Amino acid sequence: MHRLFVAIRPPADQRAHLLSLMAGVDAARWQDDAQLHLTLRFIGEIDRHAANDVADALAGIRFTPFDIRLSGVGSFDRRGVVDTLWAGVQPRDGLAALHRKIDRACVSTGLPPEARAYLPHITLARFGRAGGFIAPFLARHAALAGPLFSVDGFTLYESRIGHGGAAYHPVARYRADGGSG
Repeated sequence: MHRLFVAIRPPADQRAHLLSLMAGVDAARWQDDAQLHLTLRFIGEIDRHAANDVADALAGIRFTPFDIRLSGVGSFDRRGVVDTLWAGVQPRDGLAALHRKIDRACVSTGLPPEARAYLPHITLARFGRAGGFIAPFLARHAALAGPLFSVDGFTLYESRIGHGGAAYHPVARYRADGGSG
């Protein structure tokens, strides 16, 4: 079985900027550089045959490159307890359109459509069941903004869980013009 997702990897300077923010929150399990990505579609556990079908379907996606930038921070909670701290991106229109194309490609292979509303973000930290006190972090970085960077492709990743947490391995890269490499 393969645990897959589709994502964009921010440029190195943007990842370095995000890494520089990661401090000052007790109980946070901060992401490392290799884990920083912007998910376009979580696929989940599928067998090799289905993984190959997804990879082939993604190769047919065409889109016009667009620019985004880091913009603000936020959190997700589960049952009122903070479980994720994230950095946002703007504008979201291009990402939402690309997400829809990727979701349609996945559905064409027999996968169910994405059930959750799409909110583009880059996960910075995760928390255990007790959550974390994040208000000072959110206030300090509310105005987070970065320079524009181009989204001219995306990557299919496999997530492998090990002793140190999840490690992400690129399976295939896709360019806006439909090429792969």
